[in-house]
Amino acid sequence: MDDAKVLEFTARLWDDSIVPALCDYVRIPNKSPNFDPDWERHGHMDRAAELLADWCRQQPVTGMSVEIVRLPGRTPVVLVEVAGQNDDTVLLYGHLDKQPEFDGWTDGLSPWEPVIRDGKLYGRGGADDGYAVFGSLAAIRALQEQGVPHARCVILIEGCEESGSFDLPHYIEHLEARIGTPSLVVCLDAECGNYDQLWCTTSLRGNLVGTLKAAVLTEGVHSGGASGIVPSSFRVLRLLLDRLEDPATGASRIAELNTEIPAARQEQAAAAAAVLGDGVYRRFPWAGEPRPVADDAVELLLNNTWRPTLSVTGADGMPTTGSAGNTLRPYTALKLSFRLPPNADPKRAAAAVKRVLETDPPLGAKVEFRVDSAMGGWNAPAVAPWLAASMQAASRAYFGKPALYMGTGGSIPFMGMLGEKFPGVQFLITGVLGPNSNAHGPNEFLHIAKGKRVTACVARVLADHFTRPRVAEAA
Repeated sequence: MDDAKVLEFTARLWDDSIVPALCDYVRIPNKSPNFDPDWERHGHMDRAAELLADWCRQQPVTGMSVEIVRLPGRTPVVLVEVAGQNDDTVLLYGHLDKQPEFDGWTDGLSPWEPVIRDGKLYGRGGADDGYAVFGSLAAIRALQEQGVPHARCVILIEGCEESGSFDLPHYIEHLEARIGTPSLVVCLDAECGNYDQLWCTTSLRGNLVGTLKAAVLTEGVHSGGASGIVPSSFRVLRLLLDRLEDPATGASRIAELNTEIPAARQEQAAAAAAVLGDGVYRRFPWAGEPRPVADDAVELLLNNTWRPTLSVTGADGMPTTGSAGNTLRPYTALKLSFRLPPNADPKRAAAAVKRVLETDPPLGAKVEFRVDSAMGGWNAPAVAPWLAASMQAASRAYFGKPALYMGTGGSIPFMGMLGEKFPGVQFLITGVLGPNSNAHGPNEFLHIAKGKRVTACVARVLADHFTRPRVAEAA
């Protein structure tokens, strides 16, 4: 396998075909079903699936079949099967659904109109995770162009990941025979610490989402007549939130949300911090001078990947400042999002949070915590020697630097499902979501050069997977 030719081929394919197709994909507002309950009637999800499938069908890949699979009432999946030169299977995963628009986009940029600027493709969904099917099939094409053998490959692109993948288990069951039993899973939906090397994800946090509501009245009343007698519903919520975390440090006060951090993950965080330095926190669009919650980069990485955190992501019962009158409001509701350690039990965590919030409510208020979803995290199995060597070789060949390992603070529900279903499977989880790429927020971008090199790295790993010592691996 000629590494230079692989990189040359993938770069040309990105420039000539992938980037234009991604621009068309960005224009489709196919928001995930949680953000567009009428997605089926609007038709955007089907348009996106057709675009991806049509691009795949145009590729001269030997032994390929492409299908859009639809189960009634469920978001579609794009399924690509490519015959291999042995009886093994690689599963390559991505998703085509998108987060909502969000506000605050820079002038000249928008979620649904692609803009290429300074080597970056701006727009919603290109990096998270529309490029996955293009990068996966391009890696397979790069091998076939050189006559390099590979295992049977199954590319599965779902349409529900940003909503917690609640449709995916139905497709996994429906397609079980066609997927088979993979020995390697490749996922291109992860973060990267920088754009200078290959980053391999070792863990993902779980996610507990719920709505906390505190009510003190049945209707709003004049604040001058009621304040000092009726407690503010917002003050009730302030007291409740202090039950969940230390307000100064953000440390969780609920035992069920805290777990031990494996020594290997602490060592990997230290190695990543040594490379990233203050880039661990400077990659975010801070308001004012950067002041992270800790001074130690290692602790910041562990906070982000192995410790529970709470974010308030939405609110009800509060008018905008321009329409807020002198009224003591009847209730306040907050959307709470807890990121859970990879090995925390999501059901126990949800039950504990509900108990802590609803027991003995402050000031006698009517308090309810409704659990909307509770998903577990994922901790990667030990990396097989062949895969560790392959990732290092790929990173050095296409980036000129070694690969690094790092946990990710977000969630990919499919990884936990696969880990349970295929206990011995190996994982290559990587991606292009690096500093300032801002998935889910304004000004999301895909770093095009990074995408090209990640594609080449996947090709190298697929080639090495085919020639790995399978007898030694089974032992």
